[in-house]
Amino acid sequence: MLMSDDRCSGALLTLTTSTLLHQHQLQLLYFTNMPGLKVALLGAAGGIGQPLALLLKQNPAVTELALFDVVPVVKGVAADISHVDSPAVTTGYTKDDDGLKHALKDAQVVVIPAGVPRKPGMTRDDLFNINAGIVRDLATAIAEVCPQAFVCIISNPVNSTVPIAAEVFKNANVFDPKRVFGVTTLDVVRSSTMTAQAIGEPTHGPKYKIPVIGGHSGVTILPLLSQSEPALPSSLLNDQDKLSKLITRIQQGGDEVVQAKAGAGSATLSMAYAGYKFVERLIEAAFKGKKGVIEPTYVYVKDDAKLQKEIGTPLDFFAVRVELGPNGAEKLLPLGSMSEFEKGLMKAVTGELGGSITSELRVVLVVAEGVEFISKL
Repeated sequence: MLMSDDRCSGALLTLTTSTLLHQHQLQLLYFTNMPGLKVALLGAAGGIGQPLALLLKQNPAVTELALFDVVPVVKGVAADISHVDSPAVTTGYTKDDDGLKHALKDAQVVVIPAGVPRKPGMTRDDLFNINAGIVRDLATAIAEVCPQAFVCIISNPVNSTVPIAAEVFKNANVFDPKRVFGVTTLDVVRSSTMTAQAIGEPTHGPKYKIPVIGGHSGVTILPLLSQSEPALPSSLLNDQDKLSKLITRIQQGGDEVVQAKAGAGSATLSMAYAGYKFVERLIEAAFKGKKGVIEPTYVYVKDDAKLQKEIGTPLDFFAVRVELGPNGAEKLLPLGSMSEFEKGLMKAVTGELGGSITSELRVVLVVAEGVEFISKL
C-alpha cells in the first residue's frame, strides 16, 4: 500500500529530524570528551575583535576564550559575551597584573586583530609604523608564554606584520613556519561575493571557490579566477575589461568600505567573519581530525623549492593554498596553471612584495631597534 504524499512527507521529516538530532548528540558527545581548547584573542575590544570574540564564543570546540586588550572595556566585552550559552569560559584581561601573560597561558590558538585600522589618507607605511610595534610586542609575549600555539595574524599590513612576528620567534628560537599564518581569507570571501555579483548571481557567492594568492594589500592580491570551481562563464573570462574591473574591485575592497563608512571605520565586520572562518577551519583540521582542509593563507615559503620556482622571485612569505592539519600548515599547494592575463598580474604581485616594507632588512630592524628607529629612515 502506497503512503499518501502527506504521510510520506511526515515520515521523511521525522527521519530527517531524527538524523539531525543524532548528529547533534554525537557532536555534543565528541566535544564533551575532547581535550579543552583555549583560544586567546589579542585586541579583543576593537572593531574586529568584538564581533570576532562573539563568533569564537559560539564555536563548540572552544572551552576557554581569553580576551586581551590595552583598554579596560575588554573586561566588559568579556562579561557581555560570557552570557552566550556556549561552552567557552570567557575572561577579559588588560595590561594590569601581567594580563597578557595570563591570557596567553596554555593557549593553543592565538588570534591577533590588534592595532589601528586604516583611515582615509593613511598609507601602508603609516599603518606599518604603528602596528609593527604592537605585533612585535605581542609576538614577544607569545614566544615566552605559549611558543607552540598556532598564531593567526589579522593586524595590517599583513604583508609585513607576519614577517615581524616570524623574526621575533626566530630570535627566541621558537619559530615554526607551520604555525604562523597571515589571515587573508577576506580576499577569498570578497572574490566569491564580488564574482557572483559580476556575473549576475548576487545570491550565489558561496558557490564560487576562487584561490587567492600573493599578499594582502592592493596589487599583491591576485584572485585566480581561471581556477574557479565551478568554472566562470567565458563571457567574463574572455573579457579583459570586465576581468580588470572585477580584480581591481577585489583588490580595493578595503578602500570601498572605508569610503562607504566616510572615515568612521574600516572593514571590521567582514574581517571578523573572514577571520573566524579561517580559525574555524584551522580548529577542524588541527584539533578535530578533519582531513582535506585547504585554505589560502600568507605563510613562510622560503624553503619550498617548487613554490619558489613557480613564484619566480625569491620571497620569504607568500599567500598560497595550504592543507591544514594537526601540525598546522601540513602542505603548501602549488600555484597551479594561470591564464596569460593572470601571469601578467603576477609580475606586479612579486614586484610589490619583493620591494615593499616586507624587506628582510626593514623587518629585522623593527624587531631589533624598534618602530621609532624605523620611522626615521
